[in-house]
Amino acid sequence: MNLPVGTEVFDDQTQELIVDLCEPGQEFLLAPGGLGGRGNVHFATAAHRSPDYAQPGRPGQELEVHLVLKLLADVGLVGFPNAGKSTFVSRISRARPKIADYPFTTLQPHLGVVSVDTERSYVVADMPGLIEGAAEGAGLGHQFLRHLERTALFVFLVTQDMTPGRTPLSDFLALRSELGRYEPELLERPFIVVLSQADRPEVAELYEDLRNSIKDAPVFQMSAVTGFGVDDVLHAIAAQLEASGRWSDLPR
Repeated sequence: MNLPVGTEVFDDQTQELIVDLCEPGQEFLLAPGGLGGRGNVHFATAAHRSPDYAQPGRPGQELEVHLVLKLLADVGLVGFPNAGKSTFVSRISRARPKIADYPFTTLQPHLGVVSVDTERSYVVADMPGLIEGAAEGAGLGHQFLRHLERTALFVFLVTQDMTPGRTPLSDFLALRSELGRYEPELLERPFIVVLSQADRPEVAELYEDLRNSIKDAPVFQMSAVTGFGVDDVLHAIAAQLEASGRWSDLPR
């Protein structure tokens, strides 16, 4: 059976991880097949051409398992619905996720490959929009969050939402909170913060306050529609991956 890279195989009874297929071409024998028997023709001789003896086979091993796919992406785009993640990944790669101005346009992750030079590239995952309570299963819940477990770098995309009381800073803090509630170790990963949709004047005017409020990571502003600030974000991502030594092979 061929499975996608990133598939985890769990024992249905014990819920223990049997194997993590995280390398291209990786092979694993999950349950050995049975030993075939031999019919009476194998025991025929010149003197006894129709022996009444046959060797029975042995049954193979049976095992009930379930499979979980976790994407292998270098960079995970994290943001609330309509933060501009799909527009960004479609601009910087050949990925073409669905883009519209209503929540939950992205219902499954999309991967885009960004070429840094002739030898290096990185994979960006456009994740479905996160909502508060996702760690407990709200919205796409764990279907979304499990794909972030292998991500080397998080890019938090925030913008000024029309919902009263929400700001780019409050959205960032809420996103970080959801990651920590799902898996505290995720908060130790490197990240950058991007103020998205900065072509809107009411968004751009919030940049300085956002940058001054976040001290433990670089903060950028950009517009994926116009291209403003996109190169700065791409250079920052490349620098973070360079420091971690995390690169993907360019597709052939």
